Amino acid sequence: MGNCWRKPAKCAHASSNQFSGSTKPQSPAKQNSISSSQHEPLRSLNKLSMTSKIDTSVSSNLKSFNFIDLKNATKNFRAESLLGEGGFGCVFKGWIDENTLAPTKAGGRTVVAIKRLKTESFQGHKEWLAEVNYLGQLHHENLVKLIGYCAESDNRLLVYEFMSKGSLENHLFRNGVQPISWAKRIEIAIGVARGLSFLHSLDANVIYRDLKASNILLDLDYNAKLSDFGLARDGPTGDNTHVSTKVVGTQGYAAPEYVATGHLTPKSDVYSFGVVLLELLSGRRAMDDERGWFVEETLVDWAKPFLGDSRRVLRIMDTRLGGQYSKKGAQAVAAVASQCLRTDPKNRPTMVYALATLERIRTSNDAPKTSHTKLYHNVIKHTNDQPH
Repeated sequence: MGNCWRKPAKCAHASSNQFSGSTKPQSPAKQNSISSSQHEPLRSLNKLSMTSKIDTSVSSNLKSFNFIDLKNATKNFRAESLLGEGGFGCVFKGWIDENTLAPTKAGGRTVVAIKRLKTESFQGHKEWLAEVNYLGQLHHENLVKLIGYCAESDNRLLVYEFMSKGSLENHLFRNGVQPISWAKRIEIAIGVARGLSFLHSLDANVIYRDLKASNILLDLDYNAKLSDFGLARDGPTGDNTHVSTKVVGTQGYAAPEYVATGHLTPKSDVYSFGVVLLELLSGRRAMDDERGWFVEETLVDWAKPFLGDSRRVLRIMDTRLGGQYSKKGAQAVAAVASQCLRTDPKNRPTMVYALATLERIRTSNDAPKTSHTKLYHNVIKHTNDQPH
């Protein structure tokens, strides 16, 4: 079975709250939605490599840009407009008119992020198509908003809302950046959990498959949104327990059973979420690029010995927080991470349950003081009792 490992992307992406599409509720438990034709469900992307076409129900929801317009919006893709570069292309800052979506000069009303695919990348085209077909239909406050696309000649581009604070990766790991406060870290974790819970609650049981710090984007108020849906795919339905796929993703974040077998389930995302929680707690990368690819110890390997002890777990905390965090809150979040990282996916919580637990932890920060150990063990007990 082929493996396609990614290094953490070095891209900034996008956001602004200027655009919204029509929506169709798919889960009564959610205030979120899928935007599509009135009677057409979210289509499986398993057929993308064969059809290589944009879903017709999607194209009506998005702006189809001309290449020359996006060239003008980015000032001819100049280096000064470059936000970042990933494996399949570059992301540029651009400007469009808020109402007409036509390109404007720098300083225009609406800033966008424009991803330009490398023309020689076939794999990149498949991921580009997946993003158009998913983000063209899915709308949620914790998913980055896709405004439009360009599919002119060999040019493949995507236009996103601009995320002014960039990626979580930059704030956690870049030198010289002000550390994110503990309260903001909790809110970011909750935002990510909301996005994943929404995906997993859809009829298509969508699996994100590439959760990592560089794909979590932050707006001006540090609200988190999931970006880059190139690896997303429909999950198992009916009596099926998993979908079998080529192993792709980012080393250090992928669930061990997925890496070993190619069997993909929503619990694969839950494992990756546990890794992100560890990054938020510790300020350490899932894999340390500086030490090379073949380092044996991942962040999970390093942290697991501490996660089972409510006292020792505080040793993993990010020193840049300067001790300015709720110890009981940190212990409780670590307990959630521990449950998400269980080796047997059947014993991991659902994202809906992880979200509810994190929201309780946030609320407890303002409640009368409780024993650290008591809260830690309460989180574990509630997680053990929840249905898998």
